[in-house]
Amino acid sequence: MQDSIILTYRVETPGDPEKVAAKIASDQSTGTFVALPGETPELKARVAARVLAIRPLEPATEPGWGRSHAGLETGTRFNRADVDIAFPVEAVGTDLSALMTIAIGGVYSIRELSGVRVTAIRLPESFAGAYPGPQFGIEGSRRLTGVHGRPLIGTIVKPALGLRPPEMAAMVRELLEAGVDFIKDDEKLMSPAYSSLEDRVKAIMPVILDHEQKTGKKVMYAFGISAADPDTMLRNHDIVAEAGGNAAVINIASIGLGSLTFLRKRSRLVLHAHRNGWDILTRNAAVGMEFAAWEIFWRLSGIDQFQINGIRVKYWEPDESFVRSFHALQKPIFSPSDRPLPVVGSGQWGGQAPDTYAATGGSTDLLYLCGGGVVSHPDGPASGVRAVRQAWDAAVAGVDLATFAKDHRELARSIEFFANGKGA
Repeated sequence: MQDSIILTYRVETPGDPEKVAAKIASDQSTGTFVALPGETPELKARVAARVLAIRPLEPATEPGWGRSHAGLETGTRFNRADVDIAFPVEAVGTDLSALMTIAIGGVYSIRELSGVRVTAIRLPESFAGAYPGPQFGIEGSRRLTGVHGRPLIGTIVKPALGLRPPEMAAMVRELLEAGVDFIKDDEKLMSPAYSSLEDRVKAIMPVILDHEQKTGKKVMYAFGISAADPDTMLRNHDIVAEAGGNAAVINIASIGLGSLTFLRKRSRLVLHAHRNGWDILTRNAAVGMEFAAWEIFWRLSGIDQFQINGIRVKYWEPDESFVRSFHALQKPIFSPSDRPLPVVGSGQWGGQAPDTYAATGGSTDLLYLCGGGVVSHPDGPASGVRAVRQAWDAAVAGVDLATFAKDHRELARSIEFFANGKGA
């Protein structure tokens, strides 16, 4: 199937999964209308999607969509299966909006389904040259920060702190002196009245450039530049780039594929993706889209760093979902260069470092991002940075955190504070 796009759906139905699979293939390709003048069976066969495989799963006794099938008798059997459907590239092309349309278009509207989820997308080589992919990715992020052989350690400036640009610059200076590798604006911190993007850039970039002059290390600061208008977002990009910045936070679900593609073609910055809104697609396990399928759209469009939560997060996502997301980003679509840097975040502090290291197969190709886990350290943000670095040193060395903390005060204080559920 070299010339086909293969989509895998996890379907659930009170009926026959084989019939539902055939309906998805028909609805999402040739449609169910009667033949029109000039439409030949040969043409229809050439562009029609085909069901390649149906793999039955354990049935369910409750529908994934709950009340959507409330008229059915109690105890109704809901049959489940993983279904592979091939869509000819000749009919779809390589446009990502077209791919998204066939992936999800009318699928969720099919009456016979009590649940449906896109779990995988496999693309033919014709997509390889259609989109640029990451400009920097893992290797570029390491090269720009000068960090090799360990995770990048980062933190977040959140709106809840209420800092104005001069106060943010002072905090940034403290973090730089502590050895942080990466700092980012929170995704909600775009251009509020008390801290416009332009004012933040003017206050923070001189501090970063001065530190680079003194130490040779340029810490990466990702400024929030997202905007609904692509021209406005590009102007925001230029403000950062012309001041010597090298990274930007992009709220990908808010700006859309078109705006990201527009920006990527013109970008000089590392594009750091916040996956705001992805939970809408994935929190109900019977409905939506797996991250491994969804991330392909954004990766092809040019994201360099991708936030994916982490171990024991403060939100709903279980650890196994994070691990699947991590490994999805590690797998090349077409070549190793199209891999973005995984960004581990959400309620992280040094305490999760050993489990993160183990769960990712001993990988250090990640950005470990701590908000409260750094800035809420009882001895201040600088100690927070050192504590996280120490935790990762212990994890990689295979030394228990409590043992390592005996000779590392910052880590010891971090364990004392955060292990009790405070701050992170």
